[in-house]
Order: sequence, then structure tokens, then C-alpha cells
Amino acid sequence: QDAGNHTLLSEFILSGLSSHPELQHLLFFTICFIYSMTLIGNLLICMATAHPTLHTPMYFFLRVLSFLDISTASVVVPKMLVNILSEDRSISYLGCVTQLYCVVSLASTEWYLLAAMAYDRYVAVCRPLRYPAIMSTRACLSMVLLSCCSGQVVSVLQTAWVFTLSFCGPRRINYFFCDIPPLVLLACADTSRYERQLISATVLVIFTPFCLILLSYTCIISSILRISSAESRHKTFSTCSSHLTVVTLYCASGTLIYLQPKSSNSQEAKKVLALIYTTVIPTLNPLIYSLRNKEVKEVLIRGMAMLMKK
Repeated sequence: QDAGNHTLLSEFILSGLSSHPELQHLLFFTICFIYSMTLIGNLLICMATAHPTLHTPMYFFLRVLSFLDISTASVVVPKMLVNILSEDRSISYLGCVTQLYCVVSLASTEWYLLAAMAYDRYVAVCRPLRYPAIMSTRACLSMVLLSCCSGQVVSVLQTAWVFTLSFCGPRRINYFFCDIPPLVLLACADTSRYERQLISATVLVIFTPFCLILLSYTCIISSILRISSAESRHKTFSTCSSHLTVVTLYCASGTLIYLQPKSSNSQEAKKVLALIYTTVIPTLNPLIYSLRNKEVKEVLIRGMAMLMKK
């Protein structure tokens, strides 16, 4: 019977962010504004870091990060906006599979990319004389490609495992997009083995890169403390603090979402964390990096000045 119900299931219903009708229009315009800022901010970062004066590994990784942020938000937000104003909040079985695959793939890739960015900062601060040789164009491309491939592998395995579960209960997903924790709640079979596997995957995807990032920044801070000039220490730390801020935001939200996949009591809290993870952080990244980076700000100001003259 489980298998039959699993086979016949053709769609899910997304409950959305809130069930209060009076909040729907406010949510729509708020999220629409945030999504617009995500697109504008990250596109500006992509254009600014493509400037000839910013052709360095750090800005190359930042450009890739902005592309991933745009992609993550675009996988989740448009469908969420449609559902806020629509009475039909259904998503097809294939659509749910595709959305989950894309979200997990992009999120995993971003984590490995953040580890690559931390390694780049480590080489720049701790091995400055060897920096051009170590962080060559080929090395940077290889790191990005490895991050993408790792993200794809994680996503294929996680998506395949989730959708081998039998969904014989209600088809309503108490979430605003197809994600692992709310889908696991719909399964009618024992998911304890899968939950253990998910915790292992979370450790692999989040904590392994986080440990590498932590190790990189331990070495970086040690090197910064040995710099005699206070101005040089401040300049070096400021280039790393932006990245640390982003890592902290991702780690906190991602860990709280995926370490307890079948905790129904915390679903509302997980919705908020998922909203931060998929919508708010992609908006904050351009602000964090551009406002704290003098070179990016100068390129953006020069570009805006040229547009105003035209």
C-alpha cells in the first residue's frame, strides 16, 4: 500500500510562510523587495568584480558566490511569491524533486566555495610571496569546478534518498519550498536510518568546510597578530572579516535546519531560518562585501558616475 501511494502521488501542497490572510500582501511586497535587492546587489557585484582592476582570485570567487546567491534565491522566491497570492499552492512531484535538487546542490556548492575562499585568504596572508603561483587561474577554476561537482554529488544522493521514501500521509508540506526536513515529516515509514544519514551528510557538507575555514582563519589570525603596524593589521583583518560574517550566518542557519530533520515542534522556527538562508543572506552578501571593501566600492562609484554622465 505504501508503495502504491508513493507511486500515485502526483503533487504536493506548499503551506507557505503564513496562514494568516491579512499578512499575505505585506509578505508579498516585503519578499518581492528583498528579492529585487538580491538580484540588483549580486548583479552589481558580478559586474564590479569583472572590472580589469579586480581580476584577482578573491574577486573571482566573490563573483561565483554572487551567481550562486542569485540562483538560490531564484529557485525558491518566484514560486513562493506566486503561492502567496494564489489559492492554488500545489507543486508537481517532478517540480518538487527539481526544486529540492537545485536548493541542495547550490547550498552545498556554496559551502565548498566558502572553504575555497578561506584558503585563498590563508595563502594571501600567510604565504604572500607564493600567492600568484599557488592561486593561479587554473587552481581557482579547479576549486570552483570541484565545489560544483561536490555539490552535485551531495544533491543527487540526498534527493534520491528523500524520494525513495513512501509519502502515504497528507500531501501538504508545512514549508514554502520543497526541502528535506518537511518532506521527511510526510514519510509514513521509519525514517530514523535516513535521519542518521542526513546528519552525516550535514557534517560532511557544513562542518567539514567549516573546520577547514576555522583552521585557515586560525593561521590567518596568528599571522595578523605578528604584524607590527596597527594599520596593516586592521587592513588585513577587514578583508577577512566579511567572509567570516557570511560563514557564521550560513553555519548557524544551516545547522539548525538540518540537524533535527523530523522535529515537527520547530517547523515554524525552521521556516524562519530557511527564509534567512535562501532569501535574506543572498541579499546581505553584496552589502557585507561591498560596504567593507574599498576597491569594490570605488569600482561601483566610478561605474555609477559614468552611467549618470551618459
